Amino acid sequence: MAKNKVKILVIDDDPKISWLLTEGLAGKYDFVSARDGYEGLQLVSTEKPDLILLDIKMPGMTGIEVLEKLNKLEERPDVIMVSGHGETNFVVDSIKLGAAEFINKPFNVEEIDIHINSVLERSQLKKEVRKLKTELRAREDYSNLIGDSAAMQDVKSIVEQVADSELTVLIRGESGTGKEIIARLCHELSSRKNKPFLKVNCAAIPRDLLEAELFGYEKGAFTGAHKNKQGRFELADKGTIFLDEIGDMPMELQSKLLQVLEQQEFVRVGGIQNIHVDVRIICATNRNLEVAIKEQGFRDDLFYRLNEITVFMPPLRDRPEDIPLLVNHFLEKYNSQYEREFSQVSSSTIALLTEFHWPGNVRQLENMIKQAVVRGDEAIIADLIASAGRESSGAGVADTKPLTSVMEPVDSPEQKTYSLKDRIGKTVAEEEKRLIAEVLTKTNWNRRKAAELLEISYRSLLYKIKDYKLNATD
Repeated sequence: MAKNKVKILVIDDDPKISWLLTEGLAGKYDFVSARDGYEGLQLVSTEKPDLILLDIKMPGMTGIEVLEKLNKLEERPDVIMVSGHGETNFVVDSIKLGAAEFINKPFNVEEIDIHINSVLERSQLKKEVRKLKTELRAREDYSNLIGDSAAMQDVKSIVEQVADSELTVLIRGESGTGKEIIARLCHELSSRKNKPFLKVNCAAIPRDLLEAELFGYEKGAFTGAHKNKQGRFELADKGTIFLDEIGDMPMELQSKLLQVLEQQEFVRVGGIQNIHVDVRIICATNRNLEVAIKEQGFRDDLFYRLNEITVFMPPLRDRPEDIPLLVNHFLEKYNSQYEREFSQVSSSTIALLTEFHWPGNVRQLENMIKQAVVRGDEAIIADLIASAGRESSGAGVADTKPLTSVMEPVDSPEQKTYSLKDRIGKTVAEEEKRLIAEVLTKTNWNRRKAAELLEISYRSLLYKIKDYKLNATD
């Protein structure tokens, strides 16, 4: 540690103490002195010392009271308490309040230098431990960004370049592609990593509550506002706020967000005072914002302000080469979480996974692997793929009802359904089964030739044969 850069604040009403330290250790440390607790507290904010030497007995405000006030700060320097003989009870109280050490008066310069070195070394060790923990968290988040495909390499490259900057980042991509992972990485790899990271889902909070959630409110601003409340922007001061589903933010709030971006200030709901914050904003959306602008659902000036850096998250169907890596990752994760030993899936199941179109992207794949691990049955994956594929072809990707809801018999009045979606789904499935059986018969069950005639992949045909329980005798 470069000791000549260490600033020490001495809070003691005895001027001889400050003189003794300045004369004896001025070559090693920079000293700032205060004669009482009030002046000392002011110097803490203006001088930002690395260490405080604090006398216990002072007129006006005791050292214990000063220490209590220091503990209310978000970050405070380490404190060495200085006490006279016979003040053991005060020493115990100061240690309980977090003082690093205490020194009895009278003392010599060599003795106090030893104490200062000891505290500074421990402080440096704590900083290194915090840094290591933060790096480990970031590495863990980075490990969740699975993929060696060219598209994912591009994403990783952009994150590495812009994470430790103040640029606003707009993350775009379909639901389930991992946009939140990118937002957290940008925070963890930045200089704000030790400050708050707060997420707000703009689509999940009712329109009339979103403003109060983001910007806070004053007492009496509306019915039920019984006291002042800080919003997410205030709570995220010096850190990062992640606005998920930014495309769903109401137009009337977009102008207020633009003010925060441009001036770093806002007014609480029902308030009149400007509140200044230092917050980095990261946004994500699965909407086409350019279309929303044309339809007057999103402000173009806000879009250009948010669009300083854009990260496009590729859908899983565009990077099938990453699927085996993702499968192994989720197998390790859920085997560990649920204490299972479902170590791998077969090559045929991997083939099914790489052929699937993945409307729910990585989140959908993760859920499939989780179910297979928990239930210990690899066949569940093929069933889920078949179910999802049939729902997609019969009723739209967004509908994910179980396969049995489409294939149930409707002969009896108790089971009969009038759902148009179910009827269409069943009809499509029956027609698909009939056509596959017809082509297989026509080709004498030459599966590769049948796949060519049906214009589907050979692997897709194999799992459809299995799913429909077709055989050569049909």
